[in-house]
Amino acid sequence: MDTKKKVTLVKIGGNVIDSPTELAQFLADFSKIEGYKVLVHGGGKSATKMAQSIGLTPKMIDGRRITDAAMLDVVVMIYAGQINKNIVAQLQALDTNAMGFSGADGNSIQSEKRNHPTIDYGFVGDVKKVNTPLLETLLNTGIVPVFCAITHDKKGQLLNTNADTIASELAIGLSEVFDVTLSYCFEKPGVLYDAEDDASVIEQINQELYTKLKNEGAIHSGMIPKLDNCFNSLSKGVQKIKIGHHKMLKDSNSICTTIEL
Repeated sequence: MDTKKKVTLVKIGGNVIDSPTELAQFLADFSKIEGYKVLVHGGGKSATKMAQSIGLTPKMIDGRRITDAAMLDVVVMIYAGQINKNIVAQLQALDTNAMGFSGADGNSIQSEKRNHPTIDYGFVGDVKKVNTPLLETLLNTGIVPVFCAITHDKKGQLLNTNADTIASELAIGLSEVFDVTLSYCFEKPGVLYDAEDDASVIEQINQELYTKLKNEGAIHSGMIPKLDNCFNSLSKGVQKIKIGHHKMLKDSNSICTTIEL
């Protein structure tokens, strides 16, 4: 029986990206992960700062960014340009042969413009298709893909897409060929019972506990889309998902939250 090769897919959040020292430490840890790996990054705070500096007022609904044409220009510039290329350059300095991607590059992630009954999200994309054969070729060639939160609709339009969702959809696509571990890294040690208390990590969450915690209002609203993505990924073949501080990448005993069905 063929044993699938392992892939570690890591999504890194905005607060780590905004801190040069945290980002450098994370990338040093990421570069030491053995075997195949993929990085997905956000960058919403940097985009918000840039937008405000040129007189745009960012609009959010339920934690989701409304992306008009002017804001799309900003997020493409920041995500696919400044942040993505800085990360790729730093990984190259760490002898990690990274290559930066938006979803348009190599037709790697195709999405469609979100169609919501009551809210016009603007140029926001929902992922429809991941180019798994391309990813497999890149990984087998020794390339470490670094994805930003921009996709395309195959009709010439770039679309802003939630980075957590991109990580989830890439993990699902890769799980057709590989044994995939998905890690969501951010500044907290995991999913918390109390958002103000870093010691209140919920070390394991299954679907039953998640439903119970949601019904009790015990999970911070910003964490719900991330956890929804996690359970969707597990149900579609992803092997293992962890949420926590990026130190869990180098220390397997580090406290974090493991998500399981």
